[in-house]
Amino acid sequence: MSLSVKNTVDSSRGPDPKTSITTERANNQKWDPVLMNHFLEGSKEASELNRTMYQQMERDPILRANPHYYDLGKEEERELTALRIDRISQYLESDTPAEYNRRASLISVFDPQLNTRIGVNLGLFLGCIRGNGTPEQLKFWSASKETKILKHIYGCFAMTELAHGSNVAGLETTATFDKENDQFIINTPHIGATKWWIGGAAHSATHTACYARLLVDGKDYGVKTFIVPLRDSNHKLMPGITVGDIGAKMGRDGIDNGWIQFSNVKVPRFFMLQKFCKVSREGDVVLPPLEQLSYSALLGGRVTMVLDSYRVGARFSTIALRYAIGRRQFKSGKNELETQLLDYPLHQRRLLPFLALTYLVSCGAMKLEKTYDSVLDGLDEAVEKNDMKVISKSIKEMKSLFIDSASLKSTCTWLAADLIDQSRQACGGHGYSGYNGFGKAYNDWVVQCTWEGDNNVLAMSVGKPLIRSIDEILNKDKKASGSISFLNNAKQYLNEDNVLKSFEDVNDLKKVLLSIEILIIRLCKDSLDTIKQNGGQYEIVSGSMVTISKLKAHHYLLNEFLIRTEAADASLKPFLTLIARLYSASIVLDKFSGDFLTYSVVSPKFMGKINQEYIPKLCLEVRPLVINYTDSFQQPDMALNAPIGNFNGDIYENYFGVVKQENNPFNYKAPYSAALESMLNRPSLSDRQRGERSDSVKDILSK
Repeated sequence: MSLSVKNTVDSSRGPDPKTSITTERANNQKWDPVLMNHFLEGSKEASELNRTMYQQMERDPILRANPHYYDLGKEEERELTALRIDRISQYLESDTPAEYNRRASLISVFDPQLNTRIGVNLGLFLGCIRGNGTPEQLKFWSASKETKILKHIYGCFAMTELAHGSNVAGLETTATFDKENDQFIINTPHIGATKWWIGGAAHSATHTACYARLLVDGKDYGVKTFIVPLRDSNHKLMPGITVGDIGAKMGRDGIDNGWIQFSNVKVPRFFMLQKFCKVSREGDVVLPPLEQLSYSALLGGRVTMVLDSYRVGARFSTIALRYAIGRRQFKSGKNELETQLLDYPLHQRRLLPFLALTYLVSCGAMKLEKTYDSVLDGLDEAVEKNDMKVISKSIKEMKSLFIDSASLKSTCTWLAADLIDQSRQACGGHGYSGYNGFGKAYNDWVVQCTWEGDNNVLAMSVGKPLIRSIDEILNKDKKASGSISFLNNAKQYLNEDNVLKSFEDVNDLKKVLLSIEILIIRLCKDSLDTIKQNGGQYEIVSGSMVTISKLKAHHYLLNEFLIRTEAADASLKPFLTLIARLYSASIVLDKFSGDFLTYSVVSPKFMGKINQEYIPKLCLEVRPLVINYTDSFQQPDMALNAPIGNFNGDIYENYFGVVKQENNPFNYKAPYSAALESMLNRPSLSDRQRGERSDSVKDILSK
């Protein structure tokens, strides 16, 4: 048998994962992956913009991802991140805001710490000013100071404290109005009020958007926002400012998270952000129409994390599924070749639902992003015109956005963490290798589950208003609006009738959507009854509130996917419907089977059929299309940065090549070899004891 020389020289024919992947790609392409990407990204223009930016970054010697990234230590990561921030500042000078937002979203796939470190400045710092500052304040801090292109000043976001995180209303840093000198005095009264986890504070930031309690004439007006300079133009700390480095973290070491203490730092009154809350020269205070408006900066971060969930899901689904097609293990019958991992039903059940989830999250993320931009633009315009009618309408929309963004952020970041971990396990030992990206990505990712609101706390903040809405609908004849308007049908669905009774029912995705609505209604009503039986204590149903939030997120994702699918190209619709059915059955019906059974939405017997028959059948239908589904994400090898997931499918050549490139085979003797040599070549125990315990010594000393 003749053998051709490839990257390595072999003496017999080895495994050929490349042929497995290229064959499937050639034989099972049922749709155009580029056209499907137009659907996933929301438009042809967005998809083409992605390709342009990926090309730029792939060719950029500073920005492009490479395997060496996985070998960096903390200081090296921070140095690389600083170089990349400098490089991004040049792109910012010519990118439009929309273009930069897209660039940042793509960067988050392969270097999330870079995206976060810049996002703290452009997203949180400037987002806080946009949300809470007047138009003049925004123009000054963003445009005049050129902060929006990473020039002159660099902002951070000082919200969380050592003793307070999710409970923003309980923050204890103070901003006391000094009426005589027309200034605020910012102070950290005790160690618990030390600002903590502040990205950029340790070394980068020159200014911070500080959340502090407004104290005027001895009265506490709650937490408001203030711009506080941290460093002067020579990057030296301002008087009264003390900062430090948080130190080692689980991940994202490229971010210089720090702590800040303010020791009676004086700032002018006009450094307070006064779009909604105002303090006059005389000390008169005007409070905002809705206190939550002060936290609108957080919404942008939540929207971004939902979009990140889609992109990171696409990355690791692609890696794990390409590997599962190329990797063969164990022979089945008399076949010459071992079996592809993805041909095993259990492997399909482990990975394919996550692929389906990623498709659904794409649509929900794009919708949430558009809604966020629309609501904030509308609110800004209304405030500028002082149009109270539109402001009132915008506040209602903002309340709905708070619910949607909180439920989606918590649910999607949780699921993405599961996706990364399960994909890693499905790749066996090679998934444990740092060079395939799973370990670093997981450690970098899971901070999202506590960032800008612990997921459980966020989820409860969704469940609570839904339960209240059910109470108002059933007992006060009020109506819900926005994305929870389906609750208005509560009275007709409080019976115990089954909703999904056959495979025809679960094939009908609109009926599945209705089943989620009915489950939420019944769960909210049951929770309401429990609360009333326990003296109005919502905490008694905390677990149910989290479940309600998760179901609300899945309702949002499926509803938006169905809307988008109806408008999709005809060639895509059958395959979009197939992947949505797998998502609905596996991620929703199966995962929440206990709740669907408890509230009689599905019968026990039929739920068993969904688990044992329906989901495996869908997995078999999706199986030959997997390469097409993952190719449709259109993520280049550079962004995947995992040799076992490269497009060409040459798993072993790619992986072995990276390992040799990053670990020179000639370095076979370690710097610490002396310790090993000393151990292996040590004299015998008797010699090391100088022969003092020998028989001859015994004879001498025993006389």
